[in-house]
Amino acid sequence: MPYVSVRITRETATPDQKAEIIAGVTGLLARVLDKDPATTFVVIDEVNLEDWGVGGLPVAEYRRRQRPGPAATG
Repeated sequence: MPYVSVRITRETATPDQKAEIIAGVTGLLARVLDKDPATTFVVIDEVNLEDWGVGGLPVAEYRRRQRPGPAATG
């Protein structure tokens, strides 16, 4: 009886997208591990953006630093 926890930031995931994640994870476990979809549990936890960090930074700051700056002219 697999239990899978998926954590995403609380931003723009729609109910349809969440349903697709649940179906996809369930299908993956059925295909790869031969797990019964009827006993596979998938839980999506949404975390506030300010409660998530990457590389020692809050996600918002991490994303800002990942964006390419203006092109240099010269």
